[in-house]
Amino acid sequence: MFLAGWVGWVYFAGILMVVNAVFQIIASLVALFNDELFVAGASRLWVVDLTTWGWVHLLLGVILFFAGGAVMAGKMWGRVIGIILATIAMMVNFAFIPVYPLWSILMVVVSGLVIYALVVHGKEAANLE
Repeated sequence: MFLAGWVGWVYFAGILMVVNAVFQIIASLVALFNDELFVAGASRLWVVDLTTWGWVHLLLGVILFFAGGAVMAGKMWGRVIGIILATIAMMVNFAFIPVYPLWSILMVVVSGLVIYALVVHGKEAANLE
């Protein structure tokens, strides 16, 4: 079976999805158990309870973790879910920028890399099944 060199991008996306899931879970646990750590000034754009954000991040993290494993296993459903969830994670973290900007910007970039890898080089993973 011939594997293109670009299939590494798909594995890269799967690993980034798992790493992103761990980051989402860490952020969720901080928001749930120690919400005083997050500082939001008067100029913030989004008025949402940090506990709500904690649950959103926890849910995204768990789903991203399993979808990342499916991507590394070469499953099509993992790529589709990965693209959808990376897009949602990107939007959620973009909305979280006023509360914790450096972490959120890092997560937006990671989500963008995952989307790129799954969309541009996702077909190569289909040969792995």
